[in-house]
Amino acid sequence: MGSLLPLHPIPFLPNSPKFNPSPIFQALNSCSSMSELKQFHSQIIRLGLSTDNNAIGRLIKFCAVSKMRLEKVVLEKFVAASMLSACTGLGALEQGKWIHRYIEKNGIEFDSKLATTLIDMYCKCGCLDCAYGVFVHLPEKGISSWNCMIGGMAMHGKGEAAIELFKEMETKMVKPDNITFLNVLSACAHSGLVEKGQHYFNRFTQVYGIEPRTEHYGCMVDLYGRAGLLEEAMKVIDEMPMSPDVGVLGAFVGACKIHGNIELGEEVGKRVIELEPTNSGRYVLLGNLYAEAGRWEGVAEVRKLMNDREVKKAAGVSMIELEGVVYEFIAGGRNHPEAKEIYDKLNEMLECIKNEGYIAENEIEEEKDNPVYYHSEKLAIAFGLLKTKAGKILRITKNLRVCKDCHQALKLVSKVFQRQIIVRDRNRFHHFGSGECSCNDYW
Repeated sequence: MGSLLPLHPIPFLPNSPKFNPSPIFQALNSCSSMSELKQFHSQIIRLGLSTDNNAIGRLIKFCAVSKMRLEKVVLEKFVAASMLSACTGLGALEQGKWIHRYIEKNGIEFDSKLATTLIDMYCKCGCLDCAYGVFVHLPEKGISSWNCMIGGMAMHGKGEAAIELFKEMETKMVKPDNITFLNVLSACAHSGLVEKGQHYFNRFTQVYGIEPRTEHYGCMVDLYGRAGLLEEAMKVIDEMPMSPDVGVLGAFVGACKIHGNIELGEEVGKRVIELEPTNSGRYVLLGNLYAEAGRWEGVAEVRKLMNDREVKKAAGVSMIELEGVVYEFIAGGRNHPEAKEIYDKLNEMLECIKNEGYIAENEIEEEKDNPVYYHSEKLAIAFGLLKTKAGKILRITKNLRVCKDCHQALKLVSKVFQRQIIVRDRNRFHHFGSGECSCNDYW
């Protein structure tokens, strides 16, 4: 199986004059045992040394995977499942593959829960074929395994395949549940399958007697909205038996942005902000709606409102795994020891795609020193190009939805540098290659 290099994550953490991450990660990498790692994690949280304890926690859990491998700790299924979950959160495919091989080699009991965790890891680390390979070879498939595989196909924009898998599930007489319902609708929404989405919404309610929840109505709003059927989407909102939440209304505003309906989007966008006045994403959504229409006075008003309420835009963070090591980047970050080389590569990358027609898109940016050129996924891609050989697949995990500018840029990067790039954002996967994306610009 080969040995694993010690984990040396060198992140671009939130910009703070009082926060220096270097000592934390030097100490982290010096931990020589599992017990030291646990003590270190407790101290980090107790002392408040990180501005993002969840991020530090994920990295420490991931480091524990490395330490367990180095120490040859014997795993059992519950520990293996926990380790796979840590890999899932970081998009660490190579580490996840090692755990899979360990499970097979050592005969760990492969029950439904562990199988589902493994399928989920492969789906969320961008390897759908591996996930399906695990799924089809399961002797017994519980509802959670079916749901996970259908949901994985939905995330990757494989709407037709997700529906076919659901049909197979029905033939096996496995009764669907609320999660199945949600995943099938999500698959239709991400692939533009409007009529099939309508069909399955009715089928789940009429045939299986599943009462739609807020999230199911949200999927229908998303389904209609993405397809430009804004009146139908608004009708769903108006006829919901419960009050629409910010997720439902936010999906509608996003659709209005895509299709240029400023009037409807503005009205609902302001409503969303008042429902969640501390959530920066709600302001950004409305600001981008104005920016798309060239209404810069509206953009300025949104920025002012954010400033007045002291709402800060969430930092975009992207992670890339190279040779079993996860590196984390924040938009505009320059703390990396190789920052100069990374930015030189990024500028080279931008010049190359400009020759192919790239023009930066207008997006709302609260931080003047953080233009779209230096979004976190672009930094991660530049680092990947700098550190890997030609032809290597680059896999990126991002905490926010990929913006229109980065989406266009990465299509061109895949063409110019002849690379396959797989990006998992907050909503779905994008597979870039030869200047195209698997979502067909439908996301």
